[in-house]
Amino acid sequence: MSKLPIRSVEKPWGKDVLPAPFSAPEGQRIGEIWFVPPPEVPSLLVKYIFTSEALSVQVHPSDAQAAAAGEKDRGKEECWLVIDAEPGATLGVGFHEHVDHDTMRAAALDGSIEDMLVWHPVKPGDFFYIPGNTVHAIGAGVSLIEIQQNSDITYRLYDYGRPRELHLDAGIAVSKGEPLDPALHKHIPDTGTVELASGAYFTAHRLDGLPDAALAADYAGPLLVIPRIGTVALGDEILKPGDCAWAPGIDALAFDAQGQAIVVRPAAA
Repeated sequence: MSKLPIRSVEKPWGKDVLPAPFSAPEGQRIGEIWFVPPPEVPSLLVKYIFTSEALSVQVHPSDAQAAAAGEKDRGKEECWLVIDAEPGATLGVGFHEHVDHDTMRAAALDGSIEDMLVWHPVKPGDFFYIPGNTVHAIGAGVSLIEIQQNSDITYRLYDYGRPRELHLDAGIAVSKGEPLDPALHKHIPDTGTVELASGAYFTAHRLDGLPDAALAADYAGPLLVIPRIGTVALGDEILKPGDCAWAPGIDALAFDAQGQAIVVRPAAA
């Protein structure tokens, strides 16, 4: 079986009504759908995230910073593709202007750090790449796909008064008080094959229809596939929207000529 197991995660900021094809069990607020990473692609984690309230203002360390701090996990870089957004929905990524660590700490303590972030109005198709050290937050009313290094390190800087632990010392130490590079934010058109990310840890494309020869060459090794429209066949398995699977290479997949899918592979070592 190449289809990855799903883990539904309840969150206080989650939703009790999820966009199709997902559904929340009665009485539960689901904030995240995780696809358990396979042994063949252990360094990548794919999630769907659904918010009814804002998430904490947070930051992730780099690999080197995580190792220096004695963390068991590696650092985390991630990216977001917005798939649904309520009117007025926003994502907070980076600061309006450069902020030193003392100012950032004071703002985290009094809550004004929320106003120092750039809150980007979003709609389906908006894409953000979030390098390690980037202070960020997901606002209310957003559904998105997150592709990330398989790491669970999150340093919370501000949490709107929720009774959860903050990590000011560790978080401030690794935070860059600067605006997001504009090149890391773009809008993906409704049609066409588009490169989403090409970084130190993973490469991802939104594939429209069938892959061309150049793209197939880039995805010759183990990868993850996330159907978005139509189906993808992997041997006898038929993958549909809401699934995620690993494949030994893109040539093992049969794509719907009228469909769309996201393919992700770990960067070459």
